[in-house]
Amino acid sequence: MSVPDRRIASLLIVFVVLLGVGLLRAAYLESVKSGGLQRAAAVQQVTRVNVPAVRGTITDRDGVQLALSESADEVVADPYLIKDPVRVAKQLFPLLGKPLLTVVGLVSERHTAYVRLAHRLAADRATEIQKLNIDGINLSPDTIRDYPRGSQAAQVLGYVGFDGQGLDGLEYGYNNVLQGSNGIRKVVNDAIGQPISVDEVRSARPGKPLALTIDSALQSEMEQVLAGIGAQYSPVGATAIAVDPTTGAIRGLANWPSVNSNDPSASPATAWEDHAVGFSYEPGSTFKAITVAGALQDGLITPNTEFSIPPLLQVADREIHDAENHGYETLSVEQILQVSSNIGADKIGLMLGRKRFDHWVHQFGFGAPTGIDLPGEQRGIVLHWWQYSGSSMGNLPFGQGESVTPMQMVAAYDAIANGGILRPPHIVQAIGGKPLPVPPGRRIMSGAVALELREMLRGVFADGGTASGAAISGYDLAGKTGTANIAVDGHYSGSAFVASFIGMVPTVDPKLVVAVVVDQPQGSIFGGSVAAPAFQKIVGWAVPYFGISPCPSPCAPSVLNGTTP
Repeated sequence: MSVPDRRIASLLIVFVVLLGVGLLRAAYLESVKSGGLQRAAAVQQVTRVNVPAVRGTITDRDGVQLALSESADEVVADPYLIKDPVRVAKQLFPLLGKPLLTVVGLVSERHTAYVRLAHRLAADRATEIQKLNIDGINLSPDTIRDYPRGSQAAQVLGYVGFDGQGLDGLEYGYNNVLQGSNGIRKVVNDAIGQPISVDEVRSARPGKPLALTIDSALQSEMEQVLAGIGAQYSPVGATAIAVDPTTGAIRGLANWPSVNSNDPSASPATAWEDHAVGFSYEPGSTFKAITVAGALQDGLITPNTEFSIPPLLQVADREIHDAENHGYETLSVEQILQVSSNIGADKIGLMLGRKRFDHWVHQFGFGAPTGIDLPGEQRGIVLHWWQYSGSSMGNLPFGQGESVTPMQMVAAYDAIANGGILRPPHIVQAIGGKPLPVPPGRRIMSGAVALELREMLRGVFADGGTASGAAISGYDLAGKTGTANIAVDGHYSGSAFVASFIGMVPTVDPKLVVAVVVDQPQGSIFGGSVAAPAFQKIVGWAVPYFGISPCPSPCAPSVLNGTTP
């Protein structure tokens, strides 16, 4: 065989061997590795994309939007597929809202095939990016939570985290209702990673909307009033609550300092506390109405029952004084509430005795959550009668020694306002368009006793009353001031106080109960000078807005003269 023939034969043998190896390899891949290769191809060419559900909208009682979700996109780059990073960055940076050099650096990274350029980019900008049709730039659907009224009711609403979960307020408490369920989308990509088909595997189910009981206009007014308190008295915090006592529906719930749900990280965590349900404090003289209510209902006193009030009262090892120094005097129950006599409240409490006093404290709901549909509600601290010390009845009847929340006090005064029914306040009016039933209440005192209390609480606005400067001409108001020392290291501070006021309008058939609680105001400390004027501003704005009519002409003079019709 000639040399050329031997070479041809060798090449033929090599070719046959290589062909055999190839056939064996193909058979191996076809039979043994086919499943794995198919899975790898599917992973590379078919992806499942999570389609976020649109979160339910939160509105006020009239449909004003307080929180809503808008379409957004996540923008992702695969630097391996980007041929000219500088050109691509110049196209993208205005739409991404990032510096050019930053975008150049992101799209130039060669150590990864996944670089996030933007998270929750607004839909209009994402659409513009999609129109550019840039190889290596992909969009994934997302949503962004927006609070169109900024800081309004922010502590009530809360906010949503980057993962779409509610982290505070109603967003947290009703997260399961609001979030809905995400969908799944199957995307088939070509060899260079561009989508060639999109199929819906499971459609996203939007969350249900929440309609609240609050009124945005009243809410705005209340927040402005608290902002004025913040500017004038620089307190640690303040809250105001307005409630329809006939149903327990909250018409406004404001907190100070203000925060913004669109930028939750801009405020410290302490500012996000909803003081209405999360602030525990000693109520001071606003609690005297509870003491009087129990004695009235037990038949121990009437509004005209008179007590001898000494300059000081000794209870066990404790000396009890009134806010104003005085000699021996005689006050009726009505006058005890009007001038806010600590000694008078103690004498009424001592008539009740520790067991019956304890009964009435718990009967009004203190020491337990009100059941309001807001997260983070505290229960306060209330002792049982067998835990009292010898001097407990020297401070408990006038609101010292027990811890309550503003919402508990509002619920108690709602019962006084609505004829004796203690009902949980509520702030959610409807879920998914379906109205919720009014929470059931329970009777804790007779309608006659509740009316007697309201009539006596009118005197607080009369001449000589602790809130005489907060009267509103033409309207019949009832309420109570409170000024309470704050306990520090087991002792009552001489400089730290909580100033509060709770009142209602009109007295005979109340349509609105408003509470204002101010934590550690500076300068003035008294409920009558700090909280009562705020009550006056809120109620003065609210009565014409809600169509609450002025009382007949005899009403204003009778209040100003301190008499009860």
